[in-house]
Amino acid sequence: MRGWLEGVWYGKAPGGAWLRPLAALFGIAVRARRAAYRRGWLASGHPGKPVVVIGNLTVGGSGKTPLAAWLAAALAARGLRVGIASRGHGGTARGPLAVTAQSAPAEVGDEPVLLARRGGARVVVGRDRLAAARVLAPEVDLILADDGLQHYRLARDLEILVVDGVRRYGNGRLLPAGPLREPLARAAGVGLVVANGGVAGAGELAMALEPQAVVALGSGARSALADWRGRRVHAVAGIGHPARFFAALRSAGVEAIEHPLPDHATLTAADLSFGDGLPVLMTEKDAVKCGSFPPAGLAYLEVAARFSERDAEALLARVLAVAGRA
Repeated sequence: MRGWLEGVWYGKAPGGAWLRPLAALFGIAVRARRAAYRRGWLASGHPGKPVVVIGNLTVGGSGKTPLAAWLAAALAARGLRVGIASRGHGGTARGPLAVTAQSAPAEVGDEPVLLARRGGARVVVGRDRLAAARVLAPEVDLILADDGLQHYRLARDLEILVVDGVRRYGNGRLLPAGPLREPLARAAGVGLVVANGGVAGAGELAMALEPQAVVALGSGARSALADWRGRRVHAVAGIGHPARFFAALRSAGVEAIEHPLPDHATLTAADLSFGDGLPVLMTEKDAVKCGSFPPAGLAYLEVAARFSERDAEALLARVLAVAGRA
């Protein structure tokens, strides 16, 4: 069902007209909820330290977490103490709960563990991101809210919208007739728009996800993705847009047997055992869930966000202004 829906959303499958009345009802609910926060009928709060929200309008991955990791590292390099508040999708914790590199992804979610392992920021998860931000506030100079655009309970000083530069907003319709979580007009109200891949539109900053290394589970041995050219592998991706991962492998000359999984999918050792002796190459987000697996033959592709010098300076200048460090 999800595969057919995504086909409708992005113009690869026919049908879906019967979903439009449901989308209209969803739109009424979304607009009413936002209006309730604007008018004070629903309460929002500020943690007392600058808040930068990183989010998207569409269902699925657009590159929010790599951007959060890049920003956390860049700000830390400039002397700021950075905190990251996250919902902890895929985890059972209600929070607020501090996340470390050793935290269990099943409890706190896969992306928060990835961010904690990257370093540069303290990470706290909580279904109430305002509560998570308040835990962080006494110890940090600035708070990044990973995937918090629609979490209006948390007041914010800057919103950064991340757009898949290839798929953009699909057919431009609201759920379930399209991929949008809010009306497309919402994009006009954010402070910055970052396009991940593809071609950035007017006024958007261009981000690319660049492979850094292939890292072997267990040993941590690193090799260049170019060294895998011509090799046949099982490629596993439990992310919002698995096709992006598979395309990166193909562009590097890797012969990938594709195994797309739902975003935040729970993995077992059996899920990664294909019985043919070929290596298994997965995303870093999937790898954080494999700490207890036999590591033989398992590796992940480490990627990092990259900007042109001009766009990096523009992004950091805006965030540093919010932090009072311009």
